[in-house]
Amino acid sequence: MYPPIPTPFVADGETLDVNGLSGNVCRWMASGLRGLVVLGSNGEAPLLDEYESDTVIETARASVPRERLLIAGTGRESTKATTDASRRAAALGADVVLVRTPSYFRPQMTDDAFLAHYTAVAEDSPIPVLLYNYTSLTGVTLPIKVVASLAEHPNIVGIKESGGDIGFVSSLVDETPDDFSVLIGSAPTFYVSLLSGAVGGIMALAAVAPDECVELYNLVQSRMYGDARQLQRRLAPLARLVTRAYGVAGLKIALDLLGYVGGPPRSPLRPASTEATAELGGALDELGMVTKVGMPVAPVAQEPQRWARRRERDAS
Repeated sequence: MYPPIPTPFVADGETLDVNGLSGNVCRWMASGLRGLVVLGSNGEAPLLDEYESDTVIETARASVPRERLLIAGTGRESTKATTDASRRAAALGADVVLVRTPSYFRPQMTDDAFLAHYTAVAEDSPIPVLLYNYTSLTGVTLPIKVVASLAEHPNIVGIKESGGDIGFVSSLVDETPDDFSVLIGSAPTFYVSLLSGAVGGIMALAAVAPDECVELYNLVQSRMYGDARQLQRRLAPLARLVTRAYGVAGLKIALDLLGYVGGPPRSPLRPASTEATAELGGALDELGMVTKVGMPVAPVAQEPQRWARRRERDAS
């Protein structure tokens, strides 16, 4: 379970809140999360410059223990910029890079274009690569056959799939090797995706409710399906609010309400309304969620096979 964490800014929305970021990461690392993701969609990655992006990675790495994974978003519109960002991320301590689909020249994003782009990134990256498919945001989709082909590359270890199509998730699982990790970005379909063969999640909900998301994962792994289904139902309203309803601004407000540093989104994104704040507060109250500081660290899940082999090979 990996939360794609927001990037906190000070009140003007234009300056990184480095101290806030560091404090947030320390608190997430006091939970049972396997690691976390910086510079994803919820991290407002397209709105940060390269210096800010590098600062976020460096700051997070300082507070993420080495036995947990730091995944950094390095997707850019050009292959060159993506490979440059991936090399910098590796040098700053990231363990894995998350590479979203380029999409500005949407009609030209053919199967061959995706294959060439991701193969070049994987060949150049010093650390493993996660594909990132988020059709509702980018307007493009990585076809199953392209993912299946890329999954054969030894440095492409998995995919984050952020859609809610369970048939698509099942096909990703069926058409890729067993050690290729399918991770889910849609909290409302997390439970059923795990039943379909997904191995974990990169979900905004895990930033707000890390312990509950880890519990849901553990319940499924323990085959306690009835309890898992009930927990999924309890979490679903909050999941919808921090993703589909209010997006980044709503996620940040939820974190503020829980005692994290959320802060404002960066322009052109707009802050959450007072109505959104009230609705999010109500959803948190409904779950009985309170500020959780100083909780003991839960056991850390095992690292996916291919990632572990890569890290062992690099160490030798």
